[in-house]
Amino acid sequence: MYCVLAQNKNGAICFLLSLNMDIQYVYTKKRNQLGRPTNFSDRPAEILAEIIPNLNLLQEFIYRDPVEIGVQNSIQLSEHEVNTIRYNTESKGINHTEGGWPKDVNIQEQDQINRFRKKIEKDEFYLNSLYRLIHDLEIDIKQNNAIDIHQIYFQNKIDDYDEPFNIKTINLYTYNSNINQMANHISWQPDGQRKIAVSYCNFDFNPIIINTIDSLVWDIENPNKPELILKPNSSLSTVEFNQKDTYQILAGCLNGQVCIFDLRKGNTPVEQSLIEYSHRETVRNALWLQSKTGTEFFSAAADGKIYWWDTKKMNQPVDKLVLDLEKKERSQYASAITKLEYDSSIPTKFMVGTEAGRIVLCTRKAKIDAERINVIYPGHSGPIYSIQRHPFFHKTFLSIGDWTLRIWSEEIRDDYIFSTKPSKYYLTDAQWCPGRPGVFISSTTEGSIHVWDLLFKQDQPALTVKLSEEAIACLSFQEQGRYIACGTKNGNVTLMELSDSLCILDRNEKQLVATMFDRETRRTHLLETRSRFKHDKQIRTITLRSEEELNEEISQSTEQFWSIINKEKKKLQDYLKQFEQELNLKEN
Repeated sequence: MYCVLAQNKNGAICFLLSLNMDIQYVYTKKRNQLGRPTNFSDRPAEILAEIIPNLNLLQEFIYRDPVEIGVQNSIQLSEHEVNTIRYNTESKGINHTEGGWPKDVNIQEQDQINRFRKKIEKDEFYLNSLYRLIHDLEIDIKQNNAIDIHQIYFQNKIDDYDEPFNIKTINLYTYNSNINQMANHISWQPDGQRKIAVSYCNFDFNPIIINTIDSLVWDIENPNKPELILKPNSSLSTVEFNQKDTYQILAGCLNGQVCIFDLRKGNTPVEQSLIEYSHRETVRNALWLQSKTGTEFFSAAADGKIYWWDTKKMNQPVDKLVLDLEKKERSQYASAITKLEYDSSIPTKFMVGTEAGRIVLCTRKAKIDAERINVIYPGHSGPIYSIQRHPFFHKTFLSIGDWTLRIWSEEIRDDYIFSTKPSKYYLTDAQWCPGRPGVFISSTTEGSIHVWDLLFKQDQPALTVKLSEEAIACLSFQEQGRYIACGTKNGNVTLMELSDSLCILDRNEKQLVATMFDRETRRTHLLETRSRFKHDKQIRTITLRSEEELNEEISQSTEQFWSIINKEKKKLQDYLKQFEQELNLKEN
């Protein structure tokens, strides 16, 4: 490209621009419009300033690698809006009367109607038309009976696990004021499963944080804004929807109180227990009980007490149980409770997880606290964070307490029937899948969830998903088992959808899982019986010894003991003599 300046005869300045000698364009302008003329002259180059390179600045230079730049290459589209003419509608009533009758037939007279019907039924044209209609109708009915368009015919296509296990994220629920506040419990609304209630509470001791943390109710279709912000007097540690009145939410507080929220009456508690009759520690769990009225529930806290309540009378609890495992009948010996488990199919039984790692099976039939504690399972080496009965086999339950997940049977009291390998990270929660009996999901402090399929793999998870950089605090399955909500330590709630291979029941799976649990139960029972037999045999062997043998062993052990004592005395005496001799030599 080059340019040329020239002046023509009329005094106009011409500017010639040429691009690659192919495109030329001439700009013409009068000389008097250019101002004062400029005289150009040649002169040698002059150095006005010289900047010497500074090698020290090179060390502060940071190379930008890689260099990324965004480029938008999408098509720009225009938009045009048009308002159509408004159509005015009007509602009117109509009087419907039975029609199709001839004018000479009065429909108010039943005799005339019967005579006309008999006349029509004898007409040959009527009979032929009726025969054709019945034939077509019969074909349609047979088709409807043969094929159900609403039935899923290929739901058992995962017999050979052709479809890979998969979990995809649907929504992420975040609220600005609850950032870095742990979402520690999630509950699904029973009616329609379209809402979730999330409690936010920090169990970590921090004397600086004294403000109450709000809890939230989300519509799963709207992750941008919570549907309702619950304003409790103290931060909520647990929430639970009522199965009969789906607008009621049961909540346990950080200060030990329990309260009831009603979504129809605002975001503040409509009922709340008196603090002098409430727990003395944080409420770890509060669950609704199976009752005709749907107003009964019970709660447990770290003070080792379980209270039964009725929403009609929240002044004080209806009943109380002190979890004294040593049965010393003193409240100071009560074990701190971390988890409650209740299944409505077994209304008289419930399970308790303690801070010492033991699992306790209790009943409500007895009147004395000592009789209410039935079975104590050894549990884990850390606090129990999750207990859940199997939704298909109620005598089987799982527990989370340390680096392992264990599956127990009520028939085996001293040992578990299945356990995962110790994980590198601490486990925080676990849930059975409501759709498939052999699938359960566990979460870790690493921020991952592990999907286990007992029919596919038993030594390692079938699928591991990295969900967050923070620890996952809680899990909650939807009733159908298609969706699962996960709450993290930084306050985020993630909704995920499981693939069909993880939530659709196979036709033989229930029987296979039941056979597996029965086999493991029998195996553990045999091992337990064998170890008990060995222990009893050793005791019997000791008791069958004669008194002479026992006396002889006692005398031998006594002689050995005194011989050792005498040797030590002699060593001490020799040392003292040597010490005295050295002192005498120094004095002389």
